[in-house]
Amino acid sequence: MAAGALVLALIVVLAGAAWYFRPWSDYSPARITALDDPAAYPQTFQRMAEILPAAGIEASTPAPFPRADADLPETYMHDGEVRSLDDYFVRADVTGFAVLKDGVLLNEAYFHGAGPDTTHTSWSVAKSFVATLIAQALHEGLIDSLDDPAAKYAPQFAGTDYGDTSLRHLLMMSAGLDFQEEYSPDRESDVRPLFFNAFILRRNVDEMVAEIRRDREPGQDLHYVSPNSHVLSAVVRELYGAGLAEIVEDKLWGPLGMTHDASWLQNTPGEDGQALGYCCLQATTPDFARLGELYRLDGVWDGERLLPEGWVEAATIPNAPWQEPGATRYPGRGYGLHFWVPEDYNGEFLAAGVYGQYVWVDSLRGVVIAQNAGDEDWGDISSEAFAVFRAVAEHVSPAEARFQEVAMELRDAILAREAGGVQADDDAEEMSPQDAPEGAEEGGGE
Repeated sequence: MAAGALVLALIVVLAGAAWYFRPWSDYSPARITALDDPAAYPQTFQRMAEILPAAGIEASTPAPFPRADADLPETYMHDGEVRSLDDYFVRADVTGFAVLKDGVLLNEAYFHGAGPDTTHTSWSVAKSFVATLIAQALHEGLIDSLDDPAAKYAPQFAGTDYGDTSLRHLLMMSAGLDFQEEYSPDRESDVRPLFFNAFILRRNVDEMVAEIRRDREPGQDLHYVSPNSHVLSAVVRELYGAGLAEIVEDKLWGPLGMTHDASWLQNTPGEDGQALGYCCLQATTPDFARLGELYRLDGVWDGERLLPEGWVEAATIPNAPWQEPGATRYPGRGYGLHFWVPEDYNGEFLAAGVYGQYVWVDSLRGVVIAQNAGDEDWGDISSEAFAVFRAVAEHVSPAEARFQEVAMELRDAILAREAGGVQADDDAEEMSPQDAPEGAEEGGGE
């Protein structure tokens, strides 16, 4: 009897070990849970598509940025102190850093074994890519209104609280759903099970998200939760009838001339896998910057409008008083439509991901900065990261010189129009908001 129980216990232990380590599989729970080692984040985040299932995204029409050499500032100011940029790169566990001005790649810096060809994981920067796909569907007439409920376009959510939530409230992160977005393993979290169960248990992400219930009315406050973005990605998948990676390849990677192949993590390998629509795009640092450049250009790329007129402005400023910096539960930042805005924003906005992933856009200076990192303590230095980005932007494109440059361009355009017999007033009407001198006024707000 005792011997039989021992044998049974041994069988259970061996079966459990086999399930956990899965020597026959490339994607074992043992490898997946190893993602929780903070000391390895800088290397792990360069290998996510090796550790987890992913769908490929081909760079079919690469168009590298033109280049010009420019140094970065040696120091910056934060909390009244002069600090070293090199020290920041070390403390923030930065793996990739790229700076553009007016579409020219001025500087790249890489650390922790990364290089220009390294694909880094995006974490929540991917949310801004998903929002961009929503904008493209709106531009193409596939979406009637952002005030439509999600279930109108993603019927798998019919009869659920998410299905009854408008696309606008999902984009604003004000869906009113009961979900705990906590990344630390030491605190209660809903997002960690959502992430790990997709890979370890291979659960359908749509089905997991559909189980979440509303605990207050939408449109009341800024409550940043990842399932909102996943529902938007499901809308995109249904509208285009394809997997998320395939849509990104067709709608963004090709048209924007991304230079390197990328990937998007999904719950299982193969064609039946479902992408996690709230995170997990792997791309090079300059290719991440390219999304920021699209927004700096107001959604127009190579003369073709890819995003609806007015979308960039709506997405990159608060849409309600409770989205303003200082009115949210998130210190030092506010929100638009799947983009963040910093305190005292003045033409600045950003896509952001946990552990130090950023795409920072300074539309007045014409600067885009992309950063990848593996910083366990990213939340403690996010305001410092913003100070770094502002110092870099001012260094490579000083505000005073920039405004003089824009003023000269405007003068030349007006003189050219007048010489051609066209009233100067016509030119003023055609100016984009980011080009007008009055766009340089101080302060935040709409």
